[in-house]
Amino acid sequence: MFTGIVETIGKIVLLEKENNNLHITIESNFTNELKIDQSVAHNGVCLTVVNIENDYYTVTAIKETLDKSNLGQLVEGDIVNLERAMKLGERLDGHIVQGHVDQTAVCTSMEETNGSWSFTFEYQQNLENITIEKGSITVNGVSLTVVNSKKNSFSVAIIPYTYENTSFKMLKVGSIVNLEFDVIGKYVSRIMNAYR
Repeated sequence: MFTGIVETIGKIVLLEKENNNLHITIESNFTNELKIDQSVAHNGVCLTVVNIENDYYTVTAIKETLDKSNLGQLVEGDIVNLERAMKLGERLDGHIVQGHVDQTAVCTSMEETNGSWSFTFEYQQNLENITIEKGSITVNGVSLTVVNSKKNSFSVAIIPYTYENTSFKMLKVGSIVNLEFDVIGKYVSRIMNAYR
């Protein structure tokens, strides 16, 4: 379980394909605090640490994960948003995030708005996922508030701290991002669709 509050960014140093799997090696400033079998969110995707060497650690993404996320598009040198699992008894600063990406979206516009940034994303509506105005959404692992919610698109406002300390500073129009929709909203949507 995560909060969507990104701890740091990591750099992709090695990508290795093995059958349908992708082994991803990352350099991060908290590698020395990790242990094998620990869960870490990478652009919002919960993956298990399988190897640690010096300042680098490795995780493995399977086909299901690669099909539903943007991890398969990573190249060496890319940066990813990182968050370790939350500790019980700590403040929940973002919202409840499972680390299970629902689908991807495309950045359709970005605009600097006199000290902050506005990003708009469009996603396929065929998966019953929904956003609501002022509801929660996770974009590449970052807990955000939805503005301008529409049937298959929404916007988010990014403060300077988030822009500078996450991969948002690398996004451009056409970038593909991972989305995890609010868990309560997913249950409501499923129940409503079951009774149609």
